[in-house]
Amino acid sequence: MAGPGAHAVSKVPPHAWFIVNAIFHYVGPSFAVLLFPVIGVFGVAWLRIAAGAIILAPITLPWRVLAKADRGEWILLFLFGVSLGAMNFCFYLALEHLPLSLVAAMEFIGPLAIALAGSRTIQNVAALGFAIPGVCLVLNLRWMQDATGLLWAGANAALFVFYILLGHRMAREGASSGIGRLGAGTLIAAVVTAPIGATEALATVGRPSLLLAGLGVGLASSVIPYVCDQLAMARLSRESFVILLSLLPASAAVVGAIVLHQLPTFMNALGIAMVMIGLAIHRPATRHRAVVGAAATETRSRLSNRHIVRP
Repeated sequence: MAGPGAHAVSKVPPHAWFIVNAIFHYVGPSFAVLLFPVIGVFGVAWLRIAAGAIILAPITLPWRVLAKADRGEWILLFLFGVSLGAMNFCFYLALEHLPLSLVAAMEFIGPLAIALAGSRTIQNVAALGFAIPGVCLVLNLRWMQDATGLLWAGANAALFVFYILLGHRMAREGASSGIGRLGAGTLIAAVVTAPIGATEALATVGRPSLLLAGLGVGLASSVIPYVCDQLAMARLSRESFVILLSLLPASAAVVGAIVLHQLPTFMNALGIAMVMIGLAIHRPATRHRAVVGAAATETRSRLSNRHIVRP
């Protein structure tokens, strides 16, 4: 991405990209679940990944990214693609057994551990103190007896951590580079998981409505959220990005109220308010380092000026 487009993207606050991600994060899976009886879980999961790769290909030109990649970048892209594909399959296998809210709650456990590890200020620990119980209230957590579903949800949660860590590695050289790598990683994910899900996805052959539905799921679930992730990750610290993930349950409640007419209870609304308070008081680690660095520079400048001999 270069020229006026890149300049326009850089003017958009990173939090705005995450809000777009939060809106689409649950829209895609809600449509995907409706396709399970027709296409199958494996077919829907692979169709989502393949559709994302197809839509991103003309924009990111993944073959060029792969052709220019050195050994280290190839390893990064391959690991990202494998983790992305496995995460999507585990996510949909969990949704086959468990409610979306519980799967989302378990998915949040790993990122919270990252945030706790990176929270070195009392203010950010306090932000987590609001966000964690707020998420629990929003999701109305309860223990489920489906061991198979819990196993897939736990695997999805672990893979989500890898997605965040590898995604930040891909975005470290800027948003445009990250998006280019995203296209290559998604293509690798589609190729690696094809032996598992492509057979079931053949149910869409000769059925344009199913094929369009699969493309829509890929656009809403993979393209828009993952591109917004890269645009946000390029300008946010890992800990700040993880804190923003606590917005997802709140966005799920809002989307459910608008689309499905599922109005939140008082406890849900209280949880959303607590999440918002946590987001409001959190301060990115990058900002903290910048302030400390500026103060140190100013101090050194004052000390050096004292030794200047004035006429």
